[in-house]
Amino acid sequence: MATVASQVILHPIVSQSLKFGSTTLGRDKAYRAIQYFARFFGWYLLNKDDKTNAARWNALKSHLGTARKLLRLGKPLEHLQAALRASFASGPAAEQILTIGRQLAYFGYLSYDALVWATAIKFLTLRPDTAKRIAKTSSQFWLAGILFSLVNGILKTVRLAKERKKLEVATSYGEKDISAENQREARLSSVKAAQTLARQQFFIDMLDVWIPATGVGVAHLSEGTLGIFGIITSILGMQAQWRAVNSK
Repeated sequence: MATVASQVILHPIVSQSLKFGSTTLGRDKAYRAIQYFARFFGWYLLNKDDKTNAARWNALKSHLGTARKLLRLGKPLEHLQAALRASFASGPAAEQILTIGRQLAYFGYLSYDALVWATAIKFLTLRPDTAKRIAKTSSQFWLAGILFSLVNGILKTVRLAKERKKLEVATSYGEKDISAENQREARLSSVKAAQTLARQQFFIDMLDVWIPATGVGVAHLSEGTLGIFGIITSILGMQAQWRAVNSK
């Protein structure tokens, strides 16, 4: 019995899950997935006129949202640093400007989000209209950040496609070109990997953009639809973080 328990507790999946959960980003992605499932399921139960259970799931959604805001309290400075680093980086000017814009927008979003959290836990006492305005401003910054990311994703995808085409049609002959050919193959592999990441991020942004867009009133998707979108993007985010943590 002890051997079976040891095999279960010390199983590689358990160890990898603990390693994943030990990171703040890993916990945030897991909480986000549950939060958006609760959002979807609460909407589903409400449509079934099961108000009691719907209230339970909506409460879970709200509390997880508040917990995630706490985890993100230091994030605005990270995005400010990322914007500064992007300003010093080399690369296409348009992509650089969009990256800086995205990081600054997320700085604004998470700064206002901290005020939303402080109001939710009653650390700050604001008038209802002021609290609502702060929440809307937070969503506006979030929406702006995703829009910057979407445009940047389009430009990056076009640039990488052109670079890949040039690399694929380039040919080298003779022993003297072996080094250059190896460099070309390495660069081609790097471009392909970058294309995969760019496509995934674009897909995530295309789904996530509707969440703040609905929050600010420029779109009117149902809670169920937003919940499904959030579940999908959360799972993709969890997969990326899982690979990042457990590939080390």
